Amino acid sequence: FEEIETGISALRAQVGKGQASQEKRAPRPRKGFPPHLERVEVVIEPDDLPENAGKQKVLIGEDVAERLDVIPAKFRVIITRRPKYAFKGWDGIIQALAPNHIIESGLPSEALLAQIAVSKYADGLPLYRQEGIYARDGVDLDRRLMAQWMGRVGFELDILADHVLREILKGDRVFADETSLPTLAPGNGRAKKAWLWAYARDDTPFGGSGPPMVAYRFEDSRSGDCVQRHLGGYRGILQVDGYAAYSKLARKAGGNDGPLLAGCWAHSRRRFYELHTTGASEVATATIEMMTELWMLEATVRGQSPEARAAARQAVSAPIVAALFALWERTLPRISGKSKLAEALRYAMTRREIFERFLIDGRVELDS
Repeated sequence: FEEIETGISALRAQVGKGQASQEKRAPRPRKGFPPHLERVEVVIEPDDLPENAGKQKVLIGEDVAERLDVIPAKFRVIITRRPKYAFKGWDGIIQALAPNHIIESGLPSEALLAQIAVSKYADGLPLYRQEGIYARDGVDLDRRLMAQWMGRVGFELDILADHVLREILKGDRVFADETSLPTLAPGNGRAKKAWLWAYARDDTPFGGSGPPMVAYRFEDSRSGDCVQRHLGGYRGILQVDGYAAYSKLARKAGGNDGPLLAGCWAHSRRRFYELHTTGASEVATATIEMMTELWMLEATVRGQSPEARAAARQAVSAPIVAALFALWERTLPRISGKSKLAEALRYAMTRREIFERFLIDGRVELDS
């Protein structure tokens, strides 16, 4: 579609070239540019014509147009001088200390390291492509050298990453999830399955003032050892899907060690929704309709105190949840145990305790 739009625009420009006037199209609605962008105002005054000499101009209005501009990235060289001083008639020399840098006695500034890192990891520009881009400015940066820089940057950022995870684990409630990540296996050029574990904290839904944050951990496996290593010692609320690795870490009945698990209703809803869209199950459709009321309430209590949220849920959500489990318990014995509906029912019913936790604890969200 991009190529089609480009081609149409080029044809319109060719057809309209040389014409005195072109058909005016209705102006498209414009959202406006973000307020954080720098504004550079250019005022174009009319020419002072001889026939207007001596006349007083009175401003009666103006036409204002906004266009988006960009200053292309450019290289520059920062020269740091540290003068040495001596005092007449006195011994000794004074000089300012050299500033600290990530690459000591190296070529790059911290801004250049950030540019390379963001281009590589956020924008998907491999180092060999960056090497060619920088060469257009006559700057020779070998990809191997940049790779060494990125290794050093990663080492320095480990400190920040560890700090973020520590701050997350100070929260009353933490979200956790994991996803597969295709990763190149060194030596054979093939991809293997690795895992990216994410731990997030967001206290704003229950009136907290802390900033939302997320920490990622890359692992070659999905074993429970990874969770134990990441969350060892955490005793707050851990809101997760139904993956068994989290259950092994959970606090045992009557104990204080380990997190308290809370379930994610969206993961359960997804299973019923798939059956609802195909029209395969009236029970699934009824479940989706009843669950919808749970999310409607959540929209009204988000940002309130935990006590207010729990009270509202007890009044509105608790009867709905009780009706859902009653419906599921009546349905399961009457259907095939191998059916998709039975799988969805068992997923929810075997996790009833963690699914109902949001009803009594206002810090817990309905979903993760």
